[in-house]
Amino acid sequence: MKTISTSATSLPAASLGAVGKAWDEVSVSFERFCLAAGIEALGTMMEKDAEAACGPRHARREGRRGHRWGRTQGKIGFHAGKVEVERPRVRDLAGKELALPSWERAVEEDWLGQWAMNLMLINVSTRKFRRAVRLPEGDVPAPSGSGVSKSAASRHFVALSAARMKEWMGADLSGLDIMVVQIDGIRITEHLVLVAAIGIDGEGVKHPLGLIEGATEHAAVVQALIDDLVERGLDPAVPRLFIIDGSKALSKAIRRSFGRHTPIQRCQIHKARNIMERLSPALHASVRRVLRQAWELSDAEKAEKLIRNLAQRLERDAPGVSKSILEGLDEILTVTRLGLPSDLRRSLACTNIIENMMGTVRRVTRNVKCWSSTSMALRWTAAAMLEAKKGFRRLKAYKQLPALRAALVAHYANASNNWALDQKTKAA
Repeated sequence: MKTISTSATSLPAASLGAVGKAWDEVSVSFERFCLAAGIEALGTMMEKDAEAACGPRHARREGRRGHRWGRTQGKIGFHAGKVEVERPRVRDLAGKELALPSWERAVEEDWLGQWAMNLMLINVSTRKFRRAVRLPEGDVPAPSGSGVSKSAASRHFVALSAARMKEWMGADLSGLDIMVVQIDGIRITEHLVLVAAIGIDGEGVKHPLGLIEGATEHAAVVQALIDDLVERGLDPAVPRLFIIDGSKALSKAIRRSFGRHTPIQRCQIHKARNIMERLSPALHASVRRVLRQAWELSDAEKAEKLIRNLAQRLERDAPGVSKSILEGLDEILTVTRLGLPSDLRRSLACTNIIENMMGTVRRVTRNVKCWSSTSMALRWTAAAMLEAKKGFRRLKAYKQLPALRAALVAHYANASNNWALDQKTKAA
């Protein structure tokens, strides 16, 4: 590649000579034109860097930092692949290789890795990666070593997803005004469950908070997740509402870390679904109607009375279901007892937010046929959670969140007063 004399200000659009050479490629395709023009422009920039370090050719300028050391071939990313580019080599006066700034900037952009990660997150398999980024009949070839094979795409995804997961799972949470936390698990294999947490701040913005692995949704697994969140800055003293799917292990771990009076809301949709699955079809309509009416009531005492009456009516036809309806009744009506507005109560009475994120995890990972390790499951799930975050919208009733904050403060104050009164009574 010959040196082309041009000013530094004209380099972003390439020199006239470079464009003249590249213009011959337009007859083939515009893509070839862009590639040829880019390579010529980059070559000009690297020659300028070499001249800045070594001075003009065949000159012995004082103050030079090195000397030219021939030329070599290197690879840079282009259109989700790699192309070979000839570049000059420069060594300092001690014989150590000097980096050319323009070359370093060109190779540090990991577009190939980002292409691989993006395509895999939208369910393009690694076997189809080459065809997804390079048309078989295209004018830019993809020879061996261009980085578009299935194994190369997999390596890029592993490296980039691991780096992003490490950054995300180590992020500081102390700067987030988290008011609501939802926790749920997703089963990956028979003996592997991943438990995730998502938070909602005071502006209604949703944030994936953390992820941890376990064999089941055991209290110890959930406790490890909560300990990690607390260690990263989630203050246990701040009043918050926790929303879970009904697992006793989740409630136990939450109250152990955040206090015995922490308000916990069980998902009403899960509760109703579990009841319906155990009832005969003839009872579905009437039971569903009563439950819906109870969920919509703003008076917690009336709602509880309605549910107890339903359980009493079912004692003859379905005694097991009757007992199940009353199980966890206090946590089913938490948002009602807090006195929240109807729209906010409807948004926070279920785990739809984290269930939606788990749906994205299932979609992203549906091409994975064999989970080789737990770290692989963590990487894929973390990548899917961050992918789901791109589509998050603010909580529908976010304008009513100040009412939740006031209700939580009042709840904690009342719980503290009751605890102090109980202690005095016991002492007396």
